[in-house]
Amino acid sequence: MPGPPDPSRRFPRGVLFDLDGTLLDSAPDMLATVNRMRQARGRAPMVLEAIRPHVSRGARAMSAAAFPDVPPEDVPGLVPEFLAIYGEELGRHGRPFDGIEAMLAALEADGVRWGIVTNKPERLARDLLPMLGWDRRSAVLVGGDSLAERKPHPLPLLHAAQAIGIAPSACAYVGDDRRDIDAARAAGMASVVALWGYRLDDDDPVAWQGDAMIHAPEALLDPAAWPVLS
Repeated sequence: MPGPPDPSRRFPRGVLFDLDGTLLDSAPDMLATVNRMRQARGRAPMVLEAIRPHVSRGARAMSAAAFPDVPPEDVPGLVPEFLAIYGEELGRHGRPFDGIEAMLAALEADGVRWGIVTNKPERLARDLLPMLGWDRRSAVLVGGDSLAERKPHPLPLLHAAQAIGIAPSACAYVGDDRRDIDAARAAGMASVVALWGYRLDDDDPVAWQGDAMIHAPEALLDPAAWPVLS
C-alpha cells in the first residue's frame, strides 16, 4: 500500500491518459468481439489471456491474434468487421482498473485538468465515456483518427495540451505502450509507464525510458510518485 501523500508535492497541472490498458481494462470487450468473429467461422473461443497482451496494439493486432493463420496482407480486411462488432460490445464487459476512480478523484480535488489521448477511433471513445461517467470530467478527448497523426507522433498530445490550456512541459502523459512514452517524449511531456496495462511477453518497459514506472493506479494518489516537472 502506498504511504501518505507528501504535502510538499502537488500533482502535475495537466495529466493526459491513454485509454485502453491505462484507464480502462477493455480486454473483456475485445475478447467478446473476437470470439463472435471466431464463432461465425466455426472456431473455438479464445481465452482472455490470449488476447489481453494485444489490446493496446489496436484492432489490426487483435484481429491478427484472433486469426494467426490469416496471411498478414489479409488481416486489414478483418478490421472493419472487428470494429463493427466491437461497437456492439463496447462497455459491456470492461471496467476501469482498480484504483483509477480514486486516482482521478484525487487529481480533480487538486484542480488538475485531465484528458484522454487514445489511438482508438474517436467515435468509439466518445461513445464509451458516458458509460464510465467520464464524458463531463475529461477536459479533452483525442482519438486515433481525430487528427492527421496518431501516437507515437506527438501531435495528439500537443493538441490536447493546447485544448486544456496547459503547456506541454507542465503536463504528464500516462500510458501502457511504448508508443505512449515515445509520443510524450517527442511532445516535451513527462511520461508515466502504466505497468498494470497490456504488454507482450517480449516487451521491456524499462527500455522505453519513461520518467516514472508505476505498478498500480493507487500509487498515483501520492503526488511524489509523479515525475518532477520543470
